[in-house]
Amino acid sequence: MDCLCCFDSLAGGRSSCGSGKGRSHHGPAKFGFNLVKGKASHPMEDFHVAKFVQMHGRELGLFAIYDGHLGDSVPAYLQKHLFSNILKEDDFWTDPQTAIFKAYERTDQAILSHSPDLGRGGSTAVTAILINGQKLWVANVGDSRAVLSRRGEAIQLSIDHEPNTERGSIEDRGGFVSNMPGDVARVNGQLAVSRAFGDKNLKTHLRSDPDVTSADINPDIELLILASDGLWKVMTNQEAVDIAKKIKDPQKAAKQLATEALERESKDDISCVVVRFKG
Repeated sequence: MDCLCCFDSLAGGRSSCGSGKGRSHHGPAKFGFNLVKGKASHPMEDFHVAKFVQMHGRELGLFAIYDGHLGDSVPAYLQKHLFSNILKEDDFWTDPQTAIFKAYERTDQAILSHSPDLGRGGSTAVTAILINGQKLWVANVGDSRAVLSRRGEAIQLSIDHEPNTERGSIEDRGGFVSNMPGDVARVNGQLAVSRAFGDKNLKTHLRSDPDVTSADINPDIELLILASDGLWKVMTNQEAVDIAKKIKDPQKAAKQLATEALERESKDDISCVVVRFKG
């Protein structure tokens, strides 16, 4: 079973699907996920992908968290199209990094061209592609995060794209970074990330190119955590790994991470995928 919900092509379960799990048909890898709506008044804006698929004689694990803002249209679009766009790139099998980079940019252009239908909102994204259980490719735009556990040590594979750390790029594009209103740095006083899909009104001051990293899955690697900032705002990478590594069932591990984030009074939507690479 890939998930407790329905899948459409390479898409994952919708945001209303709270929890699920699945496993590789050719190796020990298993995954679980959990999505919890935050305390904010707006509807749930997180979407995910978590599944294994067969393609060209290889098994691919596809995992992602899409954290929307100003509506759920853009993360829903990413859920349906981003992985498909990556795998359509002719050079994916020979040069995954370049293929992922091009697909992220192409997907953002498609979102902007559909802005009358998708609205003025946007989304962050963190994606992971596991090839034959051996090679992991991670890409991200925004502040959702991918963290690997290697012999119990947390290794962050993604980069948080925050306005203060990319102030120069924003100002070079004619924008500005302000901590007003509130105490969080925002692009033009509006958006708390410096890279995102969509956000047509801010796009001239934002980037959508991803950071892409890879890792070999060897016997030292225990698990991977993908999560939205609703988790990372209240938990360090090492704290998340320490919680997840004690729980063999990745679905239960994802649930426990979300529960702990709620107990620490996270108010944002909390979405988490845990991939365990060995029993």
